[in-house]
Amino acid sequence: MDNRLKPYDEYNNIELPWLSKVPNHWKMTRNKNVLKMKKERVGENHNQHILLSLTKQGIIARDMINLKGKFPKEFDTYQSVNPGDIIFCLFDIDETPRTVGLSSLPGMITGAYTVFEVEDVNKKYLYYYYLSLDNHKQLKPLYTGLRKVINTDAFLRTKMPYPPKEEQDQIVRYLDSKLAKINKFIKNKKKLIELLKEQKQAIINQAVTKGLNPNAKIKPSGVEWLGDIPEGWYTVKIKQVFDIVNGATPKSGVESYWDGSITWITPADLSKTDMYVRDSERKITEEGFNSCSTKMVPQNNIVLATRAPIGNIRINSVDLCTNQGCKGLILKTTDSISYLFYSLMSNEKQLQRLGDGTTFAELSNSKLSVFKLPLPPLTEQQEIVTYIETKTQTIDKAIERINKEIDLITEYRTSLISNVVTGKVDVRNIEVEEVLEEIEEDIEDSDEEMLEKEEIYVGEED
Repeated sequence: MDNRLKPYDEYNNIELPWLSKVPNHWKMTRNKNVLKMKKERVGENHNQHILLSLTKQGIIARDMINLKGKFPKEFDTYQSVNPGDIIFCLFDIDETPRTVGLSSLPGMITGAYTVFEVEDVNKKYLYYYYLSLDNHKQLKPLYTGLRKVINTDAFLRTKMPYPPKEEQDQIVRYLDSKLAKINKFIKNKKKLIELLKEQKQAIINQAVTKGLNPNAKIKPSGVEWLGDIPEGWYTVKIKQVFDIVNGATPKSGVESYWDGSITWITPADLSKTDMYVRDSERKITEEGFNSCSTKMVPQNNIVLATRAPIGNIRINSVDLCTNQGCKGLILKTTDSISYLFYSLMSNEKQLQRLGDGTTFAELSNSKLSVFKLPLPPLTEQQEIVTYIETKTQTIDKAIERINKEIDLITEYRTSLISNVVTGKVDVRNIEVEEVLEEIEEDIEDSDEEMLEKEEIYVGEED
């Protein structure tokens, strides 16, 4: 926390739905005075441009050589982007984790987005201001329609704070300096979590593939990657212990399908929980459920992400259904669901290797159903579960504590950006350390879904 931050001496009242006052020496200006809309299609020169995407990390370059996704045969309709351009996604805003990005790269991006050239304002101040609004989805008053679209003309007429130029520059220097430290802290904490997860994974892998008795007689499993297993064990195909059910998505344009009481899981929901999944970001109605081919997964079964990314797995503690990025595994034997969860969890990389497809890397039912797992007798399954949960309890508590630290500093980062760019605190006379290395946010799991969603925008371009 920065104890040097104090409010300005005087403020003027303003009339914005998300902001009620600004420092009295700040002006207000309309977006149209600082943003010039671009629509420069790359045309036949598309092969001379880098493909860009909008993610929570910002505007990133895509790998055109190993490109996966639903893209057009030609990129003629994609828009040209120059360094310093600011890019907005002005539709599906509440469902899109990040709707604004400032490009440091030249390239091209989907025509579904809106690209602006920035004039007469510090580009990064403008970006930080709209990032602060996006963090809280504060542009809701501008939404129209079910898809929460912001009309471009209405957006350009909207006013924004306009501090003196030197103050804009100081705000950017201050935030750059503070965020570099915060992002470095978060990055180091995430590395620590990965090390702890590796320790936990090693314990699980050993227990579910070799058992708890180091002196047990062993035999070949018949599965190349698995090797030998204890003599009293055998291997089973997924389809021998589970019924596999697919997910689906109701039409997004039908209001009566959404905001109901049925938990509807996507791969992003699986990344936010521990061993169990209890809730979803979005819910559907019974009408929405009946409108598509998704199936219910009764509680105390398994939900597996089969794309973006493959292998995230949780036990569901409530009845739920999923989208097409997940599959439900419904137990049809008396085996331990917790043991099977740990066994599948230990095989994440093996499952990922089975993913294929021209649209997305996806694990098909046919490949999943014949995937083999080692299976001990039920009493030994239960002993292994008890052993894993006892041995990894300390690791889980450490990970939970670190995640809370990350959550707290992330909340502070969000509030700091908002307070500084809206003039709630004064940074004019604060000495700022030079930023030697800009540490960006790590790409989060939600970015996988953003990239997938961006690919779905093909065909929605003007």
